Amino acid sequence: MVRRRAAGATQAATNNLRLFTYEGDETIGLLKAQLKKFDAQAGTTTTVESLPGSGAAVYPDKLRTQLLGGKGPDIWRIWGGQIGAPFAKAKQALDLSKYYDKYGWDSSVNKQAVEGMTFDGLKAGLPLLSLGLGAWYNKSLFAKAGVSAPPKSYAELEQVNDKLVAVGVTPCGLGGKYGWDIMRLFEYLLEHTAGPELHDKLLTGAENWDRPEVVEAFTLFKKWQDKKWLPQGALGLDPADVEPWYVQGKTAYTIVGPWTEAAAILAAKKSPAAFGNFELPTDQTPVRHSGFVEGYMINAKTGNADKAAELLDFLAKPETQKALQITASTVKGAEPDPKALPLSAEWATKAGDHPFYTIQDQAFPKKQADQYFSVQSNLLQGSVKPDAAAKKMQEIVSAWAKS
Repeated sequence: MVRRRAAGATQAATNNLRLFTYEGDETIGLLKAQLKKFDAQAGTTTTVESLPGSGAAVYPDKLRTQLLGGKGPDIWRIWGGQIGAPFAKAKQALDLSKYYDKYGWDSSVNKQAVEGMTFDGLKAGLPLLSLGLGAWYNKSLFAKAGVSAPPKSYAELEQVNDKLVAVGVTPCGLGGKYGWDIMRLFEYLLEHTAGPELHDKLLTGAENWDRPEVVEAFTLFKKWQDKKWLPQGALGLDPADVEPWYVQGKTAYTIVGPWTEAAAILAAKKSPAAFGNFELPTDQTPVRHSGFVEGYMINAKTGNADKAAELLDFLAKPETQKALQITASTVKGAEPDPKALPLSAEWATKAGDHPFYTIQDQAFPKKQADQYFSVQSNLLQGSVKPDAAAKKMQEIVSAWAKS
């Protein structure tokens, strides 16, 4: 057994690698199978620890605790933006520049995605997914409500919701536990009310949140709950449970990325032909959706940097990405197969090259994101009004921007 050193010391070299991830239960087996394949060719033994379902609300803190305790993993999966940034700024993530050069990742991986894991010039991570969120829906439930085509405007979306409720169907399946899932609705509403330019400025603190566009977005957010367009008791529901409900026929649609085709539709042995997806209408130009990048970082204190980078390069091979059923890969040559993943291929074709706004739990650091989730929760519970929520968000974001 390799003995871990103190938190500030580099660990001893070994052929044992530990990977920490938040891979879901539906796809963790695919990852372990590929790691076994890598171990066979690299002479390593890779163990996996996963914390699925908690998202950015819990996982980064667990990772940070491990790193500060000197028992951090050699490799960890992480989001870009302000979730990944602290690990780079704290120099806990290794500078991967020499491995980018060695393996040619600058040529094989989407440049925009690389920028999402580059902080102050430091290439701190290798992004392997670039994901855009849209509405994924159950065609039979839309038909039951007399809806023949996806909505083209926000007003039409509200009409679809009313039609679904009228036939006893809950429209949008989102869970409020941890905050980040139900956030997908609010950020969409803010894009609708504020528009692209203002939305982006709000996320950086360049504009004041205490304004009519934000109040309107919070008002609509509460409206979605009050009109029963969200599941009953949504705030207490686990996203891991709620997300596949559109596949199970419990909700008509959810706001999710293309991973849902493998994780929810195919995992349930359903035909993709029974489902569809569409970009949520914003009534804005350009039309944008929520997006984010995900990838891997290497522990700056690992004694196994070369082996860890070799593993990342293995994961970045097109054939590995396809075996992992990655539906929004950043790797050239790993685009979704229309025969195996028709809906993901369709999404990539019709919305994949559209611009996106940074998903809000990546736009904010962990502390501010948690405060933001509290504002959401308080609003939906009725303890604060939309105007007070907007004022509170201004306090949260301005304190961060000033620091």
